[in-house]
Amino acid sequence: MNTRQRVVMLTGAAGNLGRAVAQAFAAQGDALVLVGHNRESLVAAFGDEGPQRLFAPADLRRQDDVDRAVRSALERFGRIDVLCNLAGTFRMGEAVHETSDATWDLLLDLNARSLLRTAHAVTPVMLKQGGGKIINVGSYAAQKGAAQTGAYIASKAVVARLTETMAAELREHGINVNAVLPTLIDTPENRAAMPGADPQRWVAPQDLANVIVFLASDAARAVHGATLPVTGLS
Repeated sequence: MNTRQRVVMLTGAAGNLGRAVAQAFAAQGDALVLVGHNRESLVAAFGDEGPQRLFAPADLRRQDDVDRAVRSALERFGRIDVLCNLAGTFRMGEAVHETSDATWDLLLDLNARSLLRTAHAVTPVMLKQGGGKIINVGSYAAQKGAAQTGAYIASKAVVARLTETMAAELREHGINVNAVLPTLIDTPENRAAMPGADPQRWVAPQDLANVIVFLASDAARAVHGATLPVTGLS
């Protein structure tokens, strides 16, 4: 689907989804900028750096960290063609009236404000180079409210609305902004947390990665502001 090698930046690269997405883009010959909270987690997930693989440790809650990661990408590769905002977290169990500041801040910071941080740093690069692709990860569950998940749903709803807004702002500049809305992803952590569930009905990370790669491809050049459900069999 690619006519030239691209430079793909992934946040949350050391996670289950991040590894699957990195593998999918690498299989196409793309260069990778792998953003993780620390270098140790990136080394554990990917081994050593290489000519086509740059580690960019960053705390996504800090704009200066994100800016530094983008500078390192530009110093190595000269451009950023695709940004995949994969980093995020999940918490549940508190009713809205019991939601702590710690829970609210954690979920809004990692799920929503991290997207703002990368947008501040990467969008000007894409505007200058004349185009790019941005893919965010929302949540299928965040399309409506549900008990004991208010902060999570709020944070992922922000992702969807920011995706639509960025698409409206950037489509005339050759930048596609879209999001995927997965249901439960089949990870070792989710299997351990729900031993009685059937993970065959969940979304395999590789399947979600394939959808993300499609949205980053020229085949999706006419797609702007989509929030695409990826629901497996559930």
